[in-house]
Amino acid sequence: RDAVDFVTDAPDRVAATITVHHLLMNRNSMFVGGLRPHHYCLPIIKREEHRRALVGAATGGNPKFFLGTDSAPHPRGAKESDCGCAGVYSAPVAPELYAEVFDQVDALGRLEGFASLHGPKFYRLPANRETITLSRDEWQVPDVLGTDAEPLVPLRAGQKLRWRVERG
Repeated sequence: RDAVDFVTDAPDRVAATITVHHLLMNRNSMFVGGLRPHHYCLPIIKREEHRRALVGAATGGNPKFFLGTDSAPHPRGAKESDCGCAGVYSAPVAPELYAEVFDQVDALGRLEGFASLHGPKFYRLPANRETITLSRDEWQVPDVLGTDAEPLVPLRAGQKLRWRVERG
């Protein structure tokens, strides 16, 4: 919440990216059903009031906030160790999970700006002309990705999602 207030009140040269796991989880998420090392990230996820403030910032249409992924494909062994690596492997499911967040607050119309337009505009770059299509199509996230030698556990592993990137 403090970061949202800071960025909102700062000059236009200040902006922030928001990762999908910070929109979906609060600090209790790391302990549901036991220690969840695949939810450990830096900055550490915060209290529910902070998560709600981030959701408001992401879905509110303010161009100072835009998508940021935490592509942290640490192998399972590196996450599930005495000194586990920080980072959530969200890249394989990020578009679908952002859609879930925006849908939950009836803000799907603002998703494209957050995901595709605000960042390039802030950095004075052209917007990407390529597009993806998200559809309401339930599917299950694989338990692991990668190889047998280096299995990677994606965010929401083994769970069903309501959105899917259509593959052409």
